[in-house]
Amino acid sequence: MSAADWLYVDTAPELEALVARLQGSPWLALDTEFIRERTYYPQLCLLQVATPGLIACVDPLALPDIGPLLDVLYDPATVKVLHAASQDLEIFYHLRGAVPQPVFDTQIAASLLGHGEQAGYGTLVESLLSITLDKSQSRTDWAQRPLDATQLAYAADDVRHLRSVYGLLLDELARLGRRDWLEQDFIDLCRSDRYAPNPPEAWRRIKGARMLRGVQLAVLARLAEWREQQAMASDRPRKWIAADDLLLDLARVQPRDEAQLGKLRTLEAATARRHGATLLALVAEARAQPKESWPQLPQRRQLAAEQEALVDAMMAIVRLRGLQKGVSTAQLAARRELEQLVEGERDLPLLHGWRAGVAGREVLDLLEGRLALAVRDGQLLTFDR
Repeated sequence: MSAADWLYVDTAPELEALVARLQGSPWLALDTEFIRERTYYPQLCLLQVATPGLIACVDPLALPDIGPLLDVLYDPATVKVLHAASQDLEIFYHLRGAVPQPVFDTQIAASLLGHGEQAGYGTLVESLLSITLDKSQSRTDWAQRPLDATQLAYAADDVRHLRSVYGLLLDELARLGRRDWLEQDFIDLCRSDRYAPNPPEAWRRIKGARMLRGVQLAVLARLAEWREQQAMASDRPRKWIAADDLLLDLARVQPRDEAQLGKLRTLEAATARRHGATLLALVAEARAQPKESWPQLPQRRQLAAEQEALVDAMMAIVRLRGLQKGVSTAQLAARRELEQLVEGERDLPLLHGWRAGVAGREVLDLLEGRLALAVRDGQLLTFDR
């Protein structure tokens, strides 16, 4: 692949020229390269953009300001086409405090067209275009400069083929009458609250939190909130402030003095020196909170055996209709959603929009006795009662 196939933009005049070519585009393919192993916030290292006649790799580390390009990306008249967009959108949120809209996520669209749940970009390119992508640069440190031609060609391919994938998915959605099915999904994907840090809720991301109860959760929540705030302020990974295992141990043991704190195997000496007194103070502060302020885990009742059987029957409808429509089961509904339906909840994605038409209304009819299941010639059938 020759360098003439793409532009490398690392000066202000080149960026100005690129922006002029991009302005007014009805859509553009977009991807980012970033690192975050040593930071809290993702560090944008390269931004790739493409239209039908243009591919460009923009270097934000070399440019004094990429604001003019962001203005184009945030133009509501331009659809931003991305694959597995969440991490890219998080970067843009931190750059401007909002997410560019509208977007089209090819991974989500592919799952609606029978390509499986969370299909990777390389898998989709190979399936739709019969092209096998080079994976040799997947572990590149994109913050190092200079970037060589091989690295830039690899990055350019991330948007080069995205253009074709987008066109094919759009055509297939139109052929099946599903162009508008994903509108709400894409709107939800762009909600800013998905990407905004929320320190008071940081404890919910800690694996093992569900094993704690009562004041233990209060201690964990306070420690996790403090750690999140520290990580944000210093722009360092959470685990560099304090590891998850340490927070869980502190919540379980709730040490009251340095002697008890020092007995924790998960407490590293450097952490003890730097934050030991603070950790003890946070534990004491959380223990002093009134019981009514303690965080609560969602109460999940155990379904009766008859209800579990009903969920199985509802799940059979979801799988059947997903198979018939070429939609992944996970894209339609998770089992937990059907359990909530049995428990009386009705404000669920399955009962709204395109999901309701594919399977949701039938599932509700089965639950409320208006629909029955039968087997004929080895095939599962539904019929009105």
